Amino acid sequence: MVSSQLSGLTKTHMRKPLMSQFFSENPPDTGVTDHVELDFADVFGPLPVQASTEGNCGDLANPLNATDFAELIYDEPAVVYNRSHSLVGPSSCVSQSLKLNKLTLHETEDAMELVELEELSIDDEADEKAIENASGDSVDVHGVRIEDFEILKVVGQGAFGKVFQVRKKGTSEIYAMKVMRKDKIVEKNHVEYMKAERDILTKVDHPFIVQLKYSFQTKYRLYLVLDFINGGHLFFQLYHHGLFREDLARIYAAEIVSAVSHLHANGIMHRDLKPENILLDADGHVMLTDFGLAKQFEENTRSNSMCGTVEYMAPEIVLGKGHDKAADWWSVGILLYEMLTGKPPFIGGNREKIQQKIVKDKIKLPAYLSSEAHSLLKGLLQKDASKRLGSGPTGSEEIKRHKWLKPINWKKLEARDIQPSFRPEVAGKHCIANFEKRWTDMPLSDSPAASPKSNVNPFVNFTYVRPAASFLQKNSPA
Repeated sequence: MVSSQLSGLTKTHMRKPLMSQFFSENPPDTGVTDHVELDFADVFGPLPVQASTEGNCGDLANPLNATDFAELIYDEPAVVYNRSHSLVGPSSCVSQSLKLNKLTLHETEDAMELVELEELSIDDEADEKAIENASGDSVDVHGVRIEDFEILKVVGQGAFGKVFQVRKKGTSEIYAMKVMRKDKIVEKNHVEYMKAERDILTKVDHPFIVQLKYSFQTKYRLYLVLDFINGGHLFFQLYHHGLFREDLARIYAAEIVSAVSHLHANGIMHRDLKPENILLDADGHVMLTDFGLAKQFEENTRSNSMCGTVEYMAPEIVLGKGHDKAADWWSVGILLYEMLTGKPPFIGGNREKIQQKIVKDKIKLPAYLSSEAHSLLKGLLQKDASKRLGSGPTGSEEIKRHKWLKPINWKKLEARDIQPSFRPEVAGKHCIANFEKRWTDMPLSDSPAASPKSNVNPFVNFTYVRPAASFLQKNSPA
């Protein structure tokens, strides 16, 4: 995550509203001030520790008592421009004819430098070896090293390093390379989270989840190479237009439900579902990303960590009662509420005040939403996790069969045959228009990294190569 103050954001920098069938009309006399202070996340990054409304993993000192759920309150739709989780931008779009700089990474103890047209050899652990693929088969593959990639742009920055747009040499393939400093990971006691993120990404294969292509390491850093998704955050559009109409929100929600269902079926809780972790690809489909707080679980077991981002955190996590996969469905409910109303239901004040609202306040359900939307939101935002939609014996099928999602053909949806009515503005796979200009203007270098203090490498067996082409590659147009 990074924090930034966006100065000089005026109406002239914002896209004009699209056709009304995509987005609900904004109430009159609303606008953006010249100076708006916003917090937003990087494309693929864990949370930094900072005084904000975003929580790290830990214990909650003063648990609160939960109350009954909600009453139906008829409010007018509110459009919130000063949102804590909005991506702002975009920068100018880069055409596919962009002349690429011939740059490669060279790592030293002092810095990770970019060296022009020079092949470098480093002590990497990505030698040729047998890698186990997702189906359990063993295949012979060649590992990759940092010299195998050309660095094009910075597209994000997180607590442990930067995210680069890269091209694999000898190919036309563009990826996102997440580069993380080992010394910072160890310092923040995030070793197990980083290892879990890598392990989880090797096990998921779903049309609405970003795929890990390669992972490797050097003495100073870890590298995750993922599909490059350049349509921007889903809520980039929400920030500009206020809220989505129900028919468009339904497709987005269904794709999110499908992705989360896949995770749960594979014994994985995401635990940090929020707007910054939901991207749009060039075709307008949802892509779930950032598994930095994800955890593998067994049925009928609970986790006692307090993890996630406060506004999207389930009551049982706030109360420190232990949580299971039902916490993800609460977050899905918060995301749906935000899509339909323009803001999360629990906002305002510091972290402690928001936590109090989550466990005590009743949800306000605006009258302009359909009764089916009311029903689904009430089911997902049930404060009692055992009664929450998706927690029953049929799991996610309870949600998929809900009457608000009845128009969805799930087989067609998961085959990507249902096209959302909105497509982001993307001029080819090199386009960086939907990334914050603050990042894309950054110099192509990384900060110095200290040598690991321990002689024992905690990241053994980190190397990975996905043996088969990703879903996106197999289904993308030529």
